[in-house]
Amino acid sequence: MSVERRAYLDTSALAKWYLNESDSEAFVSYLEILDAAVITSLTVTEMRSLLSRRRRMNELTVELESVLFSAFLEDIDRGWLQCYPIDDARFEEASRLITRYPEHPLRTLDALHLNSALHFGVNELATADRTMANAAAQMGFSVTRF
Repeated sequence: MSVERRAYLDTSALAKWYLNESDSEAFVSYLEILDAAVITSLTVTEMRSLLSRRRRMNELTVELESVLFSAFLEDIDRGWLQCYPIDDARFEEASRLITRYPEHPLRTLDALHLNSALHFGVNELATADRTMANAAAQMGFSVTRF
């Protein structure tokens, strides 16, 4: 019996599915080998922000921004992305992660993502963020960087 391959997708990596960025092709290949792609409600807010920022930078039209965000929400609705809510306990535990790994300059949202992955029992992480990747590796995650 094979073990299900689940990975927590950081927004920095997940954006490569919706936007043509460097390593987008590698990310698509990575997704094909996963059984489950896990995100949280935090990712929804981050994706909304990322697309809006790209529009303000004139990299996306208003129409394309809307189409991409709708596609993202559809992927959640179809279950392709397993989206879990973040409860208040994640914030306190994320704060502890920042204290526990002082050698990694974890930002608030990175700590929340890492703590959420731990909480939901996901031991694999995909990210394009070097700091997050380094902290995750030290925490025992299997990390794939894009």
